[in-house]
Amino acid sequence: MLLRATFAAALLAGTVLTGLPVQAQTSPPIAVEHALTPLPGFADLVQRVRPAVVTITTTSREAASAQEGPQEGRPQDGRMNPFFGQGQGRTQTVHALGSGFIVTADGRIVTNNHVVKDATDIHVTLDDGRELPATVVGSDAKTDLAVLQVKSTEPLPHLALGNSDAARVGDWVVAVGNPFGLGGTVTAGILSARGRQIGQGPYDDFLQIDAPINRGNSGGPLFAQDGTVIGVNTAIFSPTGGSVGIGFAIPANLVKDVVGQLEAHGSVQRGWLGVATQNVTPAMATALHLSKPEGALVSQVEPNSPAAKAGLEPGDVITAVQAQPVQNPRDLARLIAGVHPGEATPLTVHRDGQDRTLSASISAQREADATPAAAAEHGQALGLALAPLDGRAREALNLTAGEQGVVVASIRPDSPAEEAGLRPGDLLKAIGSRTVTTPQEAASALREATKAGGAVALRVVREGQSAFVALKLPGNAG
Repeated sequence: MLLRATFAAALLAGTVLTGLPVQAQTSPPIAVEHALTPLPGFADLVQRVRPAVVTITTTSREAASAQEGPQEGRPQDGRMNPFFGQGQGRTQTVHALGSGFIVTADGRIVTNNHVVKDATDIHVTLDDGRELPATVVGSDAKTDLAVLQVKSTEPLPHLALGNSDAARVGDWVVAVGNPFGLGGTVTAGILSARGRQIGQGPYDDFLQIDAPINRGNSGGPLFAQDGTVIGVNTAIFSPTGGSVGIGFAIPANLVKDVVGQLEAHGSVQRGWLGVATQNVTPAMATALHLSKPEGALVSQVEPNSPAAKAGLEPGDVITAVQAQPVQNPRDLARLIAGVHPGEATPLTVHRDGQDRTLSASISAQREADATPAAAAEHGQALGLALAPLDGRAREALNLTAGEQGVVVASIRPDSPAEEAGLRPGDLLKAIGSRTVTTPQEAASALREATKAGGAVALRVVREGQSAFVALKLPGNAG
């Protein structure tokens, strides 16, 4: 009160001193002679590209959950829909929503595999409101891509796949899609990072963005400022299920290769080398006389594989494939997968302190193939590299012919695998309740367990004794 009274007295004193009443001062309105220049935005880009972005609606039959009622959105953007639970012995019709974009005038559409997986009916809604039935041309679960086909009596607006390698961290990006069924939604942000591995598959190489994407954006395009598609929006990292500014898109250069093969063959052929590899630590780089800790350290070579025939040996460090640098096992898996089967492929290998070049005739990868390089790459965050239980490993571990499982090929120091007590030479029998017999099965089981986070129980055999160990897992990435 004293302060307020003092302030009032000062005002009154001022009035007395001036001898004039205090009057409010008003400014005359500003005359605008010319129209204001609009702020830079994305309106022109959006107007040009949005006609080629579509909404995808699918129908499938799935196990009924305890939650009844409409259930939109199958597993979307890397997270499981919380409405889906354990089956109750019945099935029900489930509708799901996603996004996609047209890439040819005759109606070829790119989307995510998880948007259309197991669908019995697929419909595409165009930006102008037309609804067309769609069929699956081909799909690839390992990269989560699919190609659809619709028929139209007239040419359709379509988009061009750009060069994702030219996109720089910090560049503006624009996402268009169908979040939560709200079709034609536009969001913008920047390219936050490149080369992200999120445990979705053996060939993870995601672009990270902060443009808000949510459930239903899956399969939609990510645009560069020139209007070309530089990515396919696929997953989010979120503790809540909604956007927190961390999204992931499949790079367009990978999309081009996969879509081209899906259009030509309906499936994707990948190269296979036949090695188990691990990261090169700084200490290992010093021991192997490498100038820096980069490359893929070969921990095991499969008998009669392209690697064995090329002369690769455990202890070799693969530093390049066809002159393209290999910084880690993930790079090796991705580069080898991109080689056409039967193609003679030069490998740069560091051995005994010297670099040498070997030539490998890459084989076609089959689903039945144990793919230790891919499995080791997936386990990179866990510090775990896996290899198949072949005849040589069976003999080295003194196991009977009937014993099944996956061999722990190597453990990275200070990793979750080392903290769990795993050791090279352990025989991994089961992950959680799932029995595993190949590195591929183990990688798949670890991916599923990682979605829940926390920890998973591993059943291992060591020196003839069976035991369980608890492996801590990273949080849900998507």
